[in-house]
Amino acid sequence: MSLEKELQQRSENKCELCGNVENLGVFEVPNSPMSGADASVYICSTCKNQIEDPEKVDANHWRCLNDSMWSTVPAVQVMAWRMLNRLRAEGWPQDLLDMMYMEDDVKEWAKAGVAEAKADAVIHRDSNGVVLEAGDSVVLIKDLKVKGSSMVAKQGTAVRRISLDRENEKYIEGRVDGQQIVIITDYVKKV
Repeated sequence: MSLEKELQQRSENKCELCGNVENLGVFEVPNSPMSGADASVYICSTCKNQIEDPEKVDANHWRCLNDSMWSTVPAVQVMAWRMLNRLRAEGWPQDLLDMMYMEDDVKEWAKAGVAEAKADAVIHRDSNGVVLEAGDSVVLIKDLKVKGSSMVAKQGTAVRRISLDRENEKYIEGRVDGQQIVIITDYVKKV
């Protein structure tokens, strides 16, 4: 049986990530310790394009991972984990990552692909040099006037579930008093 036929049968002719039934094809999961069907997923062109080009990612499309992350197929689990990890700055993917269960060897496979992508990534550090990640909580170490408003974010204010600016390691975003603001990393410390 050919690889594509095997994947069609396993997936019931649906995208294994989003459930779409059109424009399906084989996608080999990078950094796989296996080969053949165990190292591949059957996905639609929409998922494939967004996986391959981070600039085209539509976070709402990936809400489908709420279902596919529970797949019993390791390759599907790996792709779901990697996409949730990529989108964790959105907030909701972090909740799914916290719930997701994977065998240790499958999780190592998933992390192997992410480590490669992070090599050239922007690294955010707090005022003490501690690395910040999307979803972390920080505390303001100084009163900050919020540009464009009369609001002052007070020293000691906790900012939960921060998101990171992909292009500038000095900028993070978070909610203070119900308002989403940009904060310079020099004025925060990780909790």
